[in-house]
Amino acid sequence: MGTWDFGKAGGLIGYGANSIDFYRHAAIFVDKILEGAKPADIPLEQPTKLELAINLKTAKALGITIPQSLLLKPSKVNPRHGSVL
Repeated sequence: MGTWDFGKAGGLIGYGANSIDFYRHAAIFVDKILEGAKPADIPLEQPTKLELAINLKTAKALGITIPQSLLLKPSKVNPRHGSVL
């Protein structure tokens, strides 16, 4: 188990914010600082969207059955990686 990208990359389960969203927010912060804002004056932001990635291919290889309640409403299904995202 690890971050969201971990499950997408082949790990069994990943949960958290999408790292691409982190990079986008970092660019916004850098832009504000380059425009003259003081880093201490920029409000701290927390992720508002967390995602769960379950790699079904890895689960099958490990002989693990994923409960149906986790598979009911995935945001995306990636058949290439066997992942429920």
